[in-house]
Amino acid sequence: MEWNYYNTFITVAPDCPATKGTVPPDKKSGKSKAGIEFELISSHPYEYTQEDILYEVHVRHKGIPQEELEERGTQIRDEFFQKPTACMRASMLPKKFGWGLHFDTEGKVALVPMESDLYREFAGGEREGVKVLAAMRNARKK
Repeated sequence: MEWNYYNTFITVAPDCPATKGTVPPDKKSGKSKAGIEFELISSHPYEYTQEDILYEVHVRHKGIPQEELEERGTQIRDEFFQKPTACMRASMLPKKFGWGLHFDTEGKVALVPMESDLYREFAGGEREGVKVLAAMRNARKK
């Protein structure tokens, strides 16, 4: 199964409460999933695919020790992707925190703040060959 987006821009959700890209706050227990996603993508733009991000967030959020990853990494990854997993359109970064997600030709992702000119170009369909998708809504329409 293919888990990655290519030449795609995910806009913020239509009901996103943010007015600009903001850093997700930490929880008392540590980083939230959105916080881990933000940290990974913002510090390594165009380095990770959606699949990489989903897996890395899972590993870090669950606190799987490095020794276990070295021993059973492939098995852990296979088991993770055997279960249904929400894509980045369901991420809190575009749903709540005001970040667009740009996936390049290799499927690698970078954050684009909703208040930027680059965001407007992508969202407005001004980048040739880039498919535009909206993040999933936070609430169902009534």
